[in-house]
Amino acid sequence: MKLSGDLKAFEARIGHSFAKPELLVRAVTHASMSSANRDDNQRLEFLGDRVLGLVMAEALLALDPGATEGQLAPRFNALVRKETCADVAREIDLGKVLKLGRSEMISGGRRKQALLGDAIEAVIAAVYLDSGFEAAKGLVLRLWGDRLKTVKEDARDAKTALQEWAQARGLMPPRYVQTDRSGPDHAPVFTITARLDNGAEAAATAPSKRAAEQAAATTLLRQLEKNT
Repeated sequence: MKLSGDLKAFEARIGHSFAKPELLVRAVTHASMSSANRDDNQRLEFLGDRVLGLVMAEALLALDPGATEGQLAPRFNALVRKETCADVAREIDLGKVLKLGRSEMISGGRRKQALLGDAIEAVIAAVYLDSGFEAAKGLVLRLWGDRLKTVKEDARDAKTALQEWAQARGLMPPRYVQTDRSGPDHAPVFTITARLDNGAEAAATAPSKRAAEQAAATTLLRQLEKNT
């Protein structure tokens, strides 16, 4: 199989030339484009998720030999969560080469977080099947780059920290209230307000409720730290 020009350019962006190019074609084929003669990337996404997890677990252990499981777990989650995977996919312009059905094209599928996150995992699996674990590991470490070095800070769970702050002062757990939603259905933007029963609150906006809640908790924690 001969790859199209855009997929050859994509190979260059990720630093891997496929011995079995059909694996890359499958990795970038969304279920909306599947048919009896065309496999989609769902099975590859399943495998890639596990390969990514193993690479990250191994890398985190090597980077910080003294870290406890309790310290490693949130760092691991920060590195493999869908938001991070989608960010990596955007950096290599994966959306540009995705093969999508008409409905996904119309609804902005090339920019969807979940779709991009799944697709990068499928690409990881394709490299793994094409050239083995070491090649897949090299790909992941290249693409994730400095995220591994900064993950200690990025992994801080602001919602948990805010809840612990409240409990230590005899307050009820924080409440998270959606105060606004904007944007089209395929790319919504949420505004979430984090509130404590002592009257303190802070709002944040993000493309997902989860991200907005974490951002609101982070903002409120900073406000509380300034006032203490």
